[in-house]
Parts: sequence; structure tokens; C-alpha cells
Amino acid sequence: MQTTAASMAAALTFPTNYYITLGAPQPSPLSKLSTPKTPIVTRTRTRTNTKKRISIRPTLTPYATLSDPFVLQIAETLEDSVSSSSSSPPPPLQKLRETSSEALLSTPWPSRKDEPFRFTDTSFIKHSQIQPISGPPHSPTLLRISSDTQFPNLTIVDGFIINSLSNLSELPDGVFVGSLSEVSSDSIMKRVSEFVTDFRGDLFWSLNGVGAPDLNVIFVPEGCRVENPIHLRYYSVGRSETGSKNLPVSNPRLLVVVEKGGEIAMIEEFLGGDDEVKCYWANAVTEVVIGEEGKVVHSYIQTQSVDAAHIKWTSVRQETGSKYELIEVSSGGKLGRHNLHVQQMGPDTVTELSTFHLAIGDQTQDLHSKLVLDHPRGYSRQLHKCIVAHSQGQAVFDGNVRVNRYAQQTDAGQLTRSLLLEPRATVNVKPNLQIIADDVKCSHGAAISDLEEDQLFYFRARGIDLETARKAIIFSFGAEVIERFPYKSVRQRVETHIKELLEPKLRGSSQ
Repeated sequence: MQTTAASMAAALTFPTNYYITLGAPQPSPLSKLSTPKTPIVTRTRTRTNTKKRISIRPTLTPYATLSDPFVLQIAETLEDSVSSSSSSPPPPLQKLRETSSEALLSTPWPSRKDEPFRFTDTSFIKHSQIQPISGPPHSPTLLRISSDTQFPNLTIVDGFIINSLSNLSELPDGVFVGSLSEVSSDSIMKRVSEFVTDFRGDLFWSLNGVGAPDLNVIFVPEGCRVENPIHLRYYSVGRSETGSKNLPVSNPRLLVVVEKGGEIAMIEEFLGGDDEVKCYWANAVTEVVIGEEGKVVHSYIQTQSVDAAHIKWTSVRQETGSKYELIEVSSGGKLGRHNLHVQQMGPDTVTELSTFHLAIGDQTQDLHSKLVLDHPRGYSRQLHKCIVAHSQGQAVFDGNVRVNRYAQQTDAGQLTRSLLLEPRATVNVKPNLQIIADDVKCSHGAAISDLEEDQLFYFRARGIDLETARKAIIFSFGAEVIERFPYKSVRQRVETHIKELLEPKLRGSSQ
């Protein structure tokens, strides 16, 4: 069932095991299937013609009846855009495009009938005229992009690295940050090839694999500790006017490889480019591979335009004794979805996930996470918090923690808390803890509430006015996650942004 603020008088907590739903590259496989170029696609072609097209590669025959014409049309458009921008991609990138093309042959566009998208409506993307961005923007557009950062940084505009706006001069020896096409080391290229297709996600993962113009790489050699964080700034400047049917799409992709004993912190920040409200689709993928005893601290900030679609995949693979820490704040996008998959591949592994989502308008903020523990003495903590401050706003949390048979002595905890500030605000929550091992310490819980009168009374009884009391309670709710950003400048900037978004809502509600 759906939960709205009007039906909640106090927080609810649920025990474990409840199902809770609250409120000149080689031709790709796609080139063997022809699809019409118009948005409307029919299935009136004869079986004879279809079989003739597929008989070129007999292995594709079983997929013919499963192919979604709309998906194939998007994929072919993406292929055309990358073939015009890069004539000879590096082997790992070509391999990625081929495997992604294969996956799309049997992957339909998701609908509300599919469990992972039951509460997430992607129809406005499907009903748009999708236009891949085939090249970096012109120089006058780049002049509007801020270069205000104190850290080594890589600027990526519409999926393309802009070296003139990047600064990577302070990196230690052996560390590589940049485009795969710029890799000159055979050992780095070999390591990238090992992991570039190691994991396979959903439709949007594969669309990114077909449409990524390049593969951005961060490589940290064995035993190297990078003192300063790498700031990756993703800008979306190719966009259309609000209400337009055109939807420009970019597909930035990042692979992070940290070898044994290596340490690095990175800040991924997705921005709209300026304060204008525009339509576009950022379809991003980040893969992280952490070797034995390695450590990655991952800060992720998403402040896209409120009319944009932002779909992000993060896949993490952790080896023995490694640590991965994620701190996320997402407030942008008409549709903002983060698919997070973490796999512990060895014992004594630590995973800490902290996320805060804010829906200030007619937005959907969605987190789908899956954490798989396969080895002894794994440790994980997940905290998810969200605020829905609009009557048509929605938040979604689907968090799965799976403790498999050999993950004995695991310590796993998961907590999701939601705050609804409008009577019709909606949140849908499904925490899911699956335990097969028998010697574990695991817990999870979910709490949903509006602002409690007892808390407000506590402030007002001490002479604090209602507006100030509401601000204190609401800001402190999100601050629990924001304070976990390891860098003061990032914390202050995120705090200021969240306060600017909430201030108008709080002034109006207290009058």
C-alpha cells in the first residue's frame, strides 16, 4: 500500500522478514535486426522476412520474438551517434558495446508491471524523441561552466571529457585518471579489460554500454594512497526546452580500479550546467573494483534540473579486507533513480552506505540497492533517509541485503526513515533482508512520519517560533547524512543547496 502524510500520525517500525510497501568497429548484434526510424513501431512484418534477417547469426534467433522494437530503435540511434564520433575505439570499449548490444536484444522497456519499476514511471522518457548527444559542446557553452573546485578534478560535459576545464596535476606516480583512449600502459589496459564487462545490469546499464562515447578510467596501483579526492564534475548542457518532445541523452561511464592496498576518495557531482529548467536525460554508469585491503570513499551529489531524467548505476566489487563507503545526496530530476549493487567477494569486508533524497516538487526520487555478502565476517551498514515536500512528490526505496550460506559471523544493519511534509506526499518502501547463514547479527527497520506535534511543542514551549522549530527539525533530519561527507567545503555547499530548496516550502507552511 501507499503511505501519505495525511494517514500517518506517528512513525512505524517493522520487524525483519516483512515485505513492506509504503505509500571502424565490428558491426554490433543490433545491426542484424532492422527497425523503423519512426517512433511508432508495428509488428506486421512476415515471419519469413524476420527469419531471413536473423539467419545471418543463428545464435540470435531465440531473441527475435523477445526483442522490443522501441529499445532496438534507441540502441541503433545510440550506435549511430558513437560510430560518428569515434572511428576506432579501444578493445575494452568495443567489447563493452558488443556485450551491451547482445543484452538489448532480449531486454524490453520497463513498465509498472515489472517489480523493479512498480513505483517508478519511466513513460515520459519513452514518449519523448530521444536524441543522443554525439559530441562535446562548442566553446561558448563551455564558458558558462564553473571551474570552482579545490581538488584535482575531471570535467565531463554530456559524457565527453573536457581537458581545458580539468586539472589533474597533483596525482601520485602510477595513478591514472582520464579517458581510456589516452591509456598508454599495457598493464592498465589489461586490468580494464578484465573488469569492463564483469557485471551486467538492467536495460539502462546496457543502453549506456552501447551509447558511451568513451570509458573514463581511474586507476590506483598497488599500495598507493591518493591524499586528495578526485572531483568528477558531470555537466549536462545539451538539452531542450521544457514541454518539448525532444530529449537529449548523454551516457557517461566510469571505471575505478583500486589495486591491493590502494586508497582513494572521489566526488561524483552531477549538475545541470546552470539554473535554467531544461529537459534532458543523463544515463550514467560507475563501476568500482576494490582489491584486497583497498579503500574507496565515494561522495555522490545529484542536483540536475527538475525537468530532467537522471538514471545512475553504481556497481561495486570488494575483495578481502576492503572498505567501500558511499555518501549520497540527491535532489534533482523529475525522475532520479540510483541503482546500487555491491558484492563482497572476500572475508572481513566493510560496506557503509548513507543516502539522503529530497523531492521538493513533482519528482520521483528512487533508490534500488542490493548488497550481497558471500564470505565470513562481513560488515555492512545502510542508512537511507528521504524528505518529500510536495503533494505530488514521491520517494521509493527498495533495499535488498542478502547474507548467503558461507557469510557466517556477518554483521549487517539497514534502516530507512522518511519524512512527509505534505498531505498527499507519497513514499514506497521495501526493505528486504534475506539470511541463509545461521551465525549472523542482522537487523533492519523502516520508519515513516510527518512532523510530530510533540517535537514542535518542545521548541515552542521554550520560546522558539513555529517556523524556526520546523526548520530545525527538518534540516537536522537530512544533516545526519550530509555530515558524513569527509570534506568541509562539500558539506557546506550541499547544506546551502538543501536549505535553499527547503526555505520556500517552510515559509509557506508556517503561515
